[in-house]
Amino acid sequence: MITPQTIEQIKSRIDIIDIISQYVNLKKRGSNYIGNCPFHNEKTPSFTVSPTKELYKCFGCGKSGNAITFLMEHDKLSFVEALKWLAAKYNIEIEETETSAEQKIVTQTADSLYILNNFATNFLEKELWQGEEGIAIALSYLKERGFREDTIKKFQLGYNPTQKDKLVTTLLNNQFNKELIPKSGLGVERNQQELVDNYRGRIIFPIHNNTGKIIGFGARVIGNAKDKAPKYINTPENEIYIKSKILYGIYFARSPIDKANECLLVEGYTDVISLHQAGIENVVASGGTSLTTEQIRIIKKFTSNLTIIYDGDSSGIKAALRGLDMALEEGLNVKLVLIPDNEDPDSFVNKVGTTAFKEFIKNNKKDFIIFQLEVILKDAGNDIVLKNNAVNNIADTLSKINRPEDFTKLQEYIKQCAAILKIDELGLTNLVNKFKADKLAKDAKKQANNTTFQQQEFPEQTINTSNDDVSILFNQDDESERNLLKVLLEHGLKQFNQEQTIAEFIFNELNTFYFQNNLIETIVEEYRTAYNEGKQPEPKTFLYHTNNEIRNLVIAITATPYELSVRWDDKLQGMNIVNRDTSTQDALISVNFFKLRKIKKMIDENQHDLEVETDLRKQEYYITVHKELKETEKNITQTLGTVILK
Repeated sequence: MITPQTIEQIKSRIDIIDIISQYVNLKKRGSNYIGNCPFHNEKTPSFTVSPTKELYKCFGCGKSGNAITFLMEHDKLSFVEALKWLAAKYNIEIEETETSAEQKIVTQTADSLYILNNFATNFLEKELWQGEEGIAIALSYLKERGFREDTIKKFQLGYNPTQKDKLVTTLLNNQFNKELIPKSGLGVERNQQELVDNYRGRIIFPIHNNTGKIIGFGARVIGNAKDKAPKYINTPENEIYIKSKILYGIYFARSPIDKANECLLVEGYTDVISLHQAGIENVVASGGTSLTTEQIRIIKKFTSNLTIIYDGDSSGIKAALRGLDMALEEGLNVKLVLIPDNEDPDSFVNKVGTTAFKEFIKNNKKDFIIFQLEVILKDAGNDIVLKNNAVNNIADTLSKINRPEDFTKLQEYIKQCAAILKIDELGLTNLVNKFKADKLAKDAKKQANNTTFQQQEFPEQTINTSNDDVSILFNQDDESERNLLKVLLEHGLKQFNQEQTIAEFIFNELNTFYFQNNLIETIVEEYRTAYNEGKQPEPKTFLYHTNNEIRNLVIAITATPYELSVRWDDKLQGMNIVNRDTSTQDALISVNFFKLRKIKKMIDENQHDLEVETDLRKQEYYITVHKELKETEKNITQTLGTVILK
């Protein structure tokens, strides 16, 4: 865990313009900056960054946040990863809370592996571009395959010479831990603990994680040894290289996937590189393994649309079908494209070109579920038992579509599959529901063993199933509450008069009133607590709040696409009006409008109680209350009528 002190230090150093301008071409407009939104395609800039408020807001697609959430959203980083990125940028030493000795060792090993891999990558690149063997064998091979120099450099491809220990010797001479080298996969121990290069005579494909750090390598054999050794070997699993969590090319494909709202999945390294070179950059590779849940979740961070592009042979089809159920459970929309004529994506795009390749993908996408059913039925032929198994298999697959928002999609699949299978639609629906019920029963049985422990640790809580969150959107009180919160956040620390600040004025005036919007009430109470403790709460305090709902609401309230023109400043100065601060009037108006809304609501409720009441004494009470409320309403209305903005 990063210490709160370090987090605050990072926040204090953040320059949101400096950070976002690395991704967006920003132009100054007044006190803000604007540019084309990086989260959706637009021609007219609607993406606004406020350096004073330290927030961004796109008034086209609605995306908003602070510098940290921008990195999390754009680069798909976790909160901790974003903080570490910022700490590295501003040269801030990260302090972490006390961890166990075992965890420290894991962290230290991971950090050492990153450093080792980075050094090795630079060495292997140099051998490819400057080494006699690398130029003659590896670089010439890559160019023969059609890879341009800029592409080779982009993916940091390298070469490990055939000399048995050239890389290992270089690593040891540069003081790298001898025990760490085999763990990285770069070296391997032979007889009598002799350490030699593991990837010699191979082209090296560095593998980057989501943030661009090199976590491992793929090594392809070339030259004389290619008939005697495996075509590819990879880094063994270690603290930073976990095969099931890796998608080759994800670092380069993040933004293209996000913008295209589609991820293309291929098998191999060269497939990814060739497609990138052809301008098709929303592509990653699974590394020739079955698609895993972790890989699917990485894709889901960027898009819900997955198109799998595999070879058209039987092994390619089987590879494509693996992992389908997991993709459906994660809510992905999966399509399949099979490359014809024993081609792979690498060779096919080089054969037909970028435009034809894109057209082929567009016109040959097969629905994954329907394709799976067709393959199963083709294998079944006229065998009744196999056909029966096909029905069960497809029902099991469809049962994985279990999110409420996918109900319509499931019904359409059932309809299509029933027609292809020539069976009753209702019968297939019942079978799908049976598989769902069986899964629920199994899950419940698994949880039963831990029920007693969970009840002791976490007491039963009532789940609120009301529609409060929806009704708030349509509640007339909400606007007055938002206005009041905006004034509190932006002007609360200013003086209302000689005796009190605007925050104190608001708190005193609202002593007997409540907020309809629970989220606004939470923010106001947090502000009040911080203020009473002598702190200086401001919008920035809540802009970096850990609660996403609070952060988003504050951004929505304080962000605006408009600002006063510089010409108005000139006109005001010409009229000898230097100070156009209307915070006191804003506070007075906002408080009174807020109170007026509450009083009107109380009058309506009191009137209703009076109309249904039959007891004479209670009727008299309600009449008295009505008079007092109307008098208060009159006073507030008069106050509002006499407010003049200066």
